Amino acid sequence: MKFSTRTTYGLRAMIILASDNQKKISLPSIAAKEKISGGYLEKIFADLKKAKLVESVKGSRGGYSLSRSSKRIEVYEIINSLEGAQANFHCLDSGGKVYCHPGCSCGSIKVMMKVQDAVNKALKDIKLSDLT
Repeated sequence: MKFSTRTTYGLRAMIILASDNQKKISLPSIAAKEKISGGYLEKIFADLKKAKLVESVKGSRGGYSLSRSSKRIEVYEIINSLEGAQANFHCLDSGGKVYCHPGCSCGSIKVMMKVQDAVNKALKDIKLSDLT
Protein backbone atom coordinates (compact mmCIF):
# COMPACT_ATOMS: atom_id res chain seq x y z
CA MET A 1 0.00 0.00 0.00
CA LYS A 2 1.35 3.37 -1.00
CA PHE A 3 -0.24 6.60 0.14
CA SER A 4 -0.17 9.74 -1.94
CA THR A 5 1.31 13.03 -0.73
CA ARG A 6 -2.31 14.13 -0.35
CA THR A 7 -2.84 11.53 2.40
CA THR A 8 0.55 12.16 3.99
CA TYR A 9 -0.11 15.91 4.15
CA GLY A 10 -3.67 15.33 5.36
CA LEU A 11 -2.45 13.11 8.20
CA ARG A 12 0.20 15.64 9.18
CA ALA A 13 -2.38 18.43 9.24
CA MET A 14 -4.84 16.35 11.25
CA ILE A 15 -2.10 15.60 13.79
CA ILE A 16 -1.55 19.35 14.20
CA LEU A 17 -5.27 19.87 14.82
CA ALA A 18 -5.31 17.00 17.32
CA SER A 19 -2.26 18.39 19.12
CA ASP A 20 -3.86 21.79 19.69
CA ASN A 21 -6.77 20.54 21.80
CA GLN A 22 -9.64 21.60 19.57
CA LYS A 23 -8.44 25.17 19.01
CA LYS A 24 -9.18 26.69 15.62
CA ILE A 25 -6.08 26.73 13.42
CA SER A 26 -5.82 28.55 10.11
CA LEU A 27 -4.77 26.76 6.95
CA PRO A 28 -1.96 29.28 6.29
CA SER A 29 -0.60 28.47 9.75
CA ILE A 30 -0.65 24.72 9.05
CA ALA A 31 0.79 25.24 5.58
CA ALA A 32 3.68 27.31 6.95
CA LYS A 33 4.41 24.89 9.78
CA GLU A 34 4.37 21.82 7.53
CA LYS A 35 5.78 23.51 4.41
CA ILE A 36 2.74 22.52 2.33
CA SER A 37 1.21 24.58 -0.45
CA GLY A 38 -1.79 26.50 0.88
CA GLY A 39 -3.82 25.77 -2.24
CA TYR A 40 -3.11 22.06 -2.00
CA LEU A 41 -4.03 22.08 1.68
CA GLU A 42 -7.36 23.80 0.87
CA LYS A 43 -8.26 20.92 -1.45
CA ILE A 44 -7.29 18.37 1.18
CA PHE A 45 -9.38 20.12 3.83
CA ALA A 46 -12.37 20.30 1.50
CA ASP A 47 -12.39 16.49 1.47
CA LEU A 48 -11.78 16.24 5.22
CA LYS A 49 -14.70 18.61 5.79
CA LYS A 50 -16.92 16.67 3.38
CA ALA A 51 -16.10 13.52 5.38
CA LYS A 52 -17.11 15.41 8.57
CA LEU A 53 -13.67 14.99 10.11
CA VAL A 54 -13.06 18.74 10.48
CA GLU A 55 -15.14 21.87 11.00
CA SER A 56 -14.40 25.38 9.86
CA VAL A 57 -15.23 28.85 11.09
CA LYS A 58 -14.73 31.85 8.82
CA GLY A 59 -13.42 35.21 9.95
CA SER A 60 -10.47 36.68 11.80
CA ARG A 61 -10.86 34.20 14.67
CA GLY A 62 -11.72 31.35 12.36
CA GLY A 63 -9.88 28.32 11.21
CA TYR A 64 -10.26 24.57 11.33
CA SER A 65 -10.72 22.17 14.21
CA LEU A 66 -11.54 18.49 14.55
CA SER A 67 -15.24 17.71 14.34
CA ARG A 68 -14.95 15.27 17.25
CA SER A 69 -12.39 14.02 19.74
CA SER A 70 -9.14 12.71 18.25
CA LYS A 71 -9.80 9.55 20.30
CA ARG A 72 -12.83 8.91 18.09
CA ILE A 73 -11.20 9.51 14.70
CA GLU A 74 -9.68 6.46 13.02
CA VAL A 75 -6.69 6.82 10.72
CA TYR A 76 -8.72 4.59 8.39
CA GLU A 77 -11.35 7.35 8.07
CA ILE A 78 -8.76 9.98 7.23
CA ILE A 79 -7.13 7.81 4.58
CA ASN A 80 -10.46 6.86 3.01
CA SER A 81 -11.58 10.48 2.87
CA LEU A 82 -8.42 11.45 0.97
CA GLU A 83 -7.60 8.34 -1.07
CA GLY A 84 -11.00 6.73 -1.40
CA ALA A 85 -11.62 3.18 -0.31
CA GLN A 86 -8.47 1.20 -0.90
CA ALA A 87 -8.01 -2.19 -2.47
CA ASN A 88 -4.52 -3.50 -1.89
CA PHE A 89 -4.68 -6.07 -4.67
CA HIS A 90 -5.91 -5.81 -8.24
CA CYS A 91 -8.40 -8.68 -7.94
CA LEU A 92 -10.09 -7.45 -4.73
CA ASP A 93 -12.33 -4.46 -4.38
CA SER A 94 -12.09 -2.13 -1.38
CA GLY A 95 -14.62 -4.24 0.53
CA GLY A 96 -12.59 -7.42 0.07
CA LYS A 97 -14.86 -8.91 -2.59
CA VAL A 98 -13.18 -10.93 -5.34
CA TYR A 99 -13.67 -9.67 -8.85
CA CYS A 100 -11.28 -11.86 -10.82
CA HIS A 101 -12.44 -13.48 -14.00
CA PRO A 102 -15.08 -16.21 -13.66
CA GLY A 103 -13.63 -19.61 -12.93
CA CYS A 104 -10.49 -18.25 -11.29
CA SER A 105 -9.19 -20.82 -8.85
CA CYS A 106 -6.19 -18.82 -7.72
CA GLY A 107 -5.14 -20.01 -4.28
CA SER A 108 -3.46 -16.71 -3.49
CA ILE A 109 -6.80 -14.94 -3.04
CA LYS A 110 -6.99 -16.22 0.55
CA VAL A 111 -3.66 -14.59 1.33
CA MET A 112 -4.70 -11.35 -0.34
CA MET A 113 -7.97 -11.23 1.61
CA LYS A 114 -6.18 -11.82 4.92
CA VAL A 115 -3.63 -9.12 4.19
CA GLN A 116 -6.27 -6.60 3.15
CA ASP A 117 -8.38 -7.37 6.23
CA ALA A 118 -5.34 -7.02 8.50
CA VAL A 119 -4.32 -3.68 6.99
CA ASN A 120 -7.85 -2.28 7.28
CA LYS A 121 -8.17 -3.52 10.87
CA ALA A 122 -4.81 -1.98 11.80
CA LEU A 123 -5.80 1.39 10.32
CA LYS A 124 -9.15 1.28 12.13
CA ASP A 125 -7.40 0.45 15.43
CA ILE A 126 -5.10 3.48 15.18
CA LYS A 127 -6.82 6.60 16.49
CA LEU A 128 -5.68 10.10 15.65
CA SER A 129 -4.95 10.61 19.35
CA ASP A 130 -2.35 7.80 19.12
CA LEU A 131 -0.29 9.97 16.76
CA THR A 132 0.02 13.05 18.97
